[in-house]
Amino acid sequence: MSVLQGLRVVEIAGLGPGPFCGMLLADLGAEVIVVERRTESAPAPRPAYIVNRGKRSIALDLKRPEAVAVVLRMLERADALIEGMRPGVMERLGLGPDICLARHPPLVYGRMTGWGQQGPLSHSAGHDSNYTALSGALWYSSPPGVAPVAPPTLIGDVGGGALYLAVGLLAGILKARQSGRGQVIDAAIVDGSAHTMNLLLSAFAGSHGNFARGVHYFDGGPWVNTYRCSDGGWISVASLEPHFYTEMLERVGLAGDVRFESRTDQACWPGQRAALAETFATRTRAEWCAILEGTDACVAPVNDPAEAARHPHMAARQIYTELDGILQAAPAPRFSQNPFNGWRRGVPPKGADTESILRETGCDELDLHKLKSTGVI
Repeated sequence: MSVLQGLRVVEIAGLGPGPFCGMLLADLGAEVIVVERRTESAPAPRPAYIVNRGKRSIALDLKRPEAVAVVLRMLERADALIEGMRPGVMERLGLGPDICLARHPPLVYGRMTGWGQQGPLSHSAGHDSNYTALSGALWYSSPPGVAPVAPPTLIGDVGGGALYLAVGLLAGILKARQSGRGQVIDAAIVDGSAHTMNLLLSAFAGSHGNFARGVHYFDGGPWVNTYRCSDGGWISVASLEPHFYTEMLERVGLAGDVRFESRTDQACWPGQRAALAETFATRTRAEWCAILEGTDACVAPVNDPAEAARHPHMAARQIYTELDGILQAAPAPRFSQNPFNGWRRGVPPKGADTESILRETGCDELDLHKLKSTGVI
């Protein structure tokens, strides 16, 4: 039995963090039904749309009141709803939280946006880097003197958005099962990405408000950097603690070098970085991995996804796999009593489960015929 087996979620199809949250819940065993936009074209395979793996798909024209009525009937059997529209869109469709909670009071109504449901920017368009830039989470993504740039989607959409929505939904469901009352979860990426900063902000407690980049032990020293190897590959060094740093210097052959006598003098850092860069450029990435991996030097290769999938540690944990020919990561985290034995269900074609879902809501053959003939499904 999967850890979330028996949990039922209705997801209104959107982009980015909302579907990712739905995938995460489906990976953990929840039944996730995604309501997608009806199209005239026949359903086609789409294995690369990984965020829809493990879900069931119903295709409806939500501009039609009959389709809205179908969704409301679906919600009568649901624990949660996920939507990622701009504020006000669900209300205009007739699927706002007031209507849905009146129809099914224990429902937990999850709203995923960048700016949140309220505030001066709440109705503005935006994307991951806009939200993380405003929240402060983008500030430490790059060294000083370099434009702040972060990997697409990871910090905002996933880290500050989808994961916070998942936690909010599960917490809301626990509370609803105690009280019988659902509620609205306002998961804004600016909120979540700002919250992720607290671990980093704790490191600034003694810095008297100095938030400059490249001047703190965790982002400025030569012991936390990436270095290019002779074959063009990259090595990540994160030897933050002195004893790890000492081991790293010993293993790369720089122990006792006078350039590394001072760890605290920031004036020495550029020269130390240059010395490490020169040293790492003398061997290939594989050669450095043979010397450094598995030690307390805190060093790792910078892998692309295909390389990550082949790495012995990743392979031993079966972190990556191919499903329908598409490379993707397995569910996380792991549960000792509920292993992920049956998660490889793939991505359904759009609308593949429309008729079966409608039958589950009480539609008979006459109802199905009417919905088809009027273009609702």
